[in-house]
Amino acid sequence: MLDPRTKRLAGGRVLLGGVPGRLLRLGPAGPQALLALESGASLVSPAVGRLARSLVDAGLAHPRPGPVPVTDVTVVIPVKDRTEELDRCLSRLTEQAGLTVSMRLARPAGPNKARGLTVIVVDDGSLEPNRVAAVAEQHGAKVLHREHSCGPGVARNDGLAQVTTTYAAVVDSDVLVPVGWLAELLEHFADPQVAAVGPRVVGRPGPSLLERYAHARSPLDLGPRPALVRPGSPVSYLPTATVLLRLAALPTPAFDPALRYGEDVDLFWRLHDEGWLVRYDPDVVVEHQEPTDWVSWWRRRFAYGTSAAPLAERHPGRLTPLVLRPWPTAVAVLVLARRPALAAAVAVVPVARLTKTLRSHEVPRIEAATASGRLVVQGVGGTLLGLGSAAAVLSGPLAWRGASRSGRLRLLLLAPPLLEWLRRRPDVGPVSWTALRLADDAAYGAGVWWGCWRRRTLRPVLPSRVSPR
Repeated sequence: MLDPRTKRLAGGRVLLGGVPGRLLRLGPAGPQALLALESGASLVSPAVGRLARSLVDAGLAHPRPGPVPVTDVTVVIPVKDRTEELDRCLSRLTEQAGLTVSMRLARPAGPNKARGLTVIVVDDGSLEPNRVAAVAEQHGAKVLHREHSCGPGVARNDGLAQVTTTYAAVVDSDVLVPVGWLAELLEHFADPQVAAVGPRVVGRPGPSLLERYAHARSPLDLGPRPALVRPGSPVSYLPTATVLLRLAALPTPAFDPALRYGEDVDLFWRLHDEGWLVRYDPDVVVEHQEPTDWVSWWRRRFAYGTSAAPLAERHPGRLTPLVLRPWPTAVAVLVLARRPALAAAVAVVPVARLTKTLRSHEVPRIEAATASGRLVVQGVGGTLLGLGSAAAVLSGPLAWRGASRSGRLRLLLLAPPLLEWLRRRPDVGPVSWTALRLADDAAYGAGVWWGCWRRRTLRPVLPSRVSPR
């Protein structure tokens, strides 16, 4: 299936989209081959297969794999003291075993029975290890015990070292998985280049303001669109609250023991560098127990921010708060300076250049100009929203103080959360949503600055002219 953001031009002979953005011109038989792929044809020629691979690797399209049996997979659950959460997690896993229900619509249900599903619980230095062991054994899970807590990444490594199956599902103890989750994620491994696939992770719903906000905007929620996971893209990593891994693709150790936070980002970027593909499948939705009080919520956001500096050291050029491309930035600055006529005049240059490129691929003039204008407007809009978000994250209270004196800065800060509220339509009012989103950004930004100070680096707070790759 084509990505919703991929544009068809010139009667379907030219495709525009992907991350980073690219233009793909199909051969004479290309449009028909694309129709065959989108129809779900099971028998295709080698040429059509190569087209499918090109589209998927470019992020212009996403695979729709078929049902597979749930076999040859082990579940690894790191836990520290959360016996009630562990009991619920294991109960849900037990309920899934043996089910033959497929969640995917418009496709026949395939074999989905969980035969011989092995579960390994890794106790990461719990204060009451006997209680953890009792809960695990009650559900037939194997238990590994660590004397001292070193964090979930190290615990996952210990569990993965015991896995003898081809695949391993890493599941946090405070996660509830849905019916058919393993079968649907395993489907993606029909592609031998896929090393990992993750579901959408949402906060567990509840009546309080925090629960409603967390359900709509969990920091682990990567959105409703499928994606090829890669640096610099809208989905640049997978949270390891729940993720399925191909054991043969993993480095040793899989998770860097030196990283208390951000170890998942580091793993998936290393897999990307090794040439593996990582996929995000939001059709599978798991529920994650978010913090139950605001202090814990802000503390966690701060902790997540501290991972930016060590990740920036390990992956130079991949962590930037903002990408400032020359032409969109110039137009955005003129818009902020209230020079609309001059901004429009400057915008003509990238529109003309892109129109010329499209025309060279036989895209009709009007269609080329329209597509070019739309892309430039989107680029300028994205730059303005990025400036607002970066200011909220990196300036925090200083930005709010300046906003009280400047209407333009106030609009810049308020636009990202308000537009997000309009897009998501959460069960939270726009005023509360905006205030919480700005506080969220400030807490995360404080963690970023703290990590930068400890590492004596400014890499995570410096803008870039090019998208990370």
